[in-house]
Amino acid sequence: MRIAVFGAGGIGGYFGGRLAQAGEDVVFIARGDHLKALRANGLTVRSLKGDFTLDTVDVTDDPSGVPAPDVVIVAVKSWQLGHAAQGMMPLMGKKTYALPLLNGVEAAPQLAAVLGADAVLKGMAKIISRIGSPGEVQHVGAEPYVALGEPDNQPSDRTERLRDALENAGVRAEVPPNIDVALWEKFLLVTSLGGVGAVTRAPVGVLRELAETRKMLEEAMAEILQVAHANNIDLDQDAIPRSLRFLDGLPANGTTSLQRDILEGRPSELDAGSGAVVRLGKEVGIQTPIHDFIHRSLLPLEHRARAGSLTWSLD
Repeated sequence: MRIAVFGAGGIGGYFGGRLAQAGEDVVFIARGDHLKALRANGLTVRSLKGDFTLDTVDVTDDPSGVPAPDVVIVAVKSWQLGHAAQGMMPLMGKKTYALPLLNGVEAAPQLAAVLGADAVLKGMAKIISRIGSPGEVQHVGAEPYVALGEPDNQPSDRTERLRDALENAGVRAEVPPNIDVALWEKFLLVTSLGGVGAVTRAPVGVLRELAETRKMLEEAMAEILQVAHANNIDLDQDAIPRSLRFLDGLPANGTTSLQRDILEGRPSELDAGSGAVVRLGKEVGIQTPIHDFIHRSLLPLEHRARAGSLTWSLD
């Protein structure tokens, strides 16, 4: 397959690297020091599944010079998606489709509004990864996993072909019966953990062991479960205990990207996380006091960070 990876950070760098390692035709769209390092030295992935280095990679910061791929894997931050969608336009051939692997539950419709509904799948990834240094991606936790599907959950050749490519690259991938359920279950976990971690400034080990913060995590998850049900997402009640068991297996010193971005003064995915819970809850008459508290508490830091970040970045 011809695959463009729009955003070569922790998510795009890992999955794009695995696909390229397996022999797929992969081009990375990147910027800044990461782009320079990828051009000069290739891509190095430090992974719990085994380290590897691609001595040379196809990488550019100019999508207009890239032949139309079969699929564009979109792996930017959620707050960058509007600008990224416009930047992707030169990549989109008549049969090209996009697979967003962003946090949150709103990426696919946002992309579809720019690229067209037929050109966008729904998707999500589970992995704890980050850029360790320019040209290096670190996979530090969780079994790498991708779920993808058509917006109407109907089977298609393109979802099967992409799933097979990911599986061949050593990535656990599936087309679940209902992609929206998969998206919302991840949303329940990541948004709750990220928000509680950011307001408490505590790592996973502290959050899950301290009775008060564990209770806060459960309450935050319960709010998302209510909002999901009110939006006709058939997320089952076991989603909360499953998520807590997953947290119990994470490294004790682990933190989320939202937490790190907030604490380090960078723009974050606050709006796509707790902000979306509050917004989507209001639309269906569901109160979300925990996420409302998280959103209001972190908003001043978010506004300060965004004041100097008016365009998208792929670093």
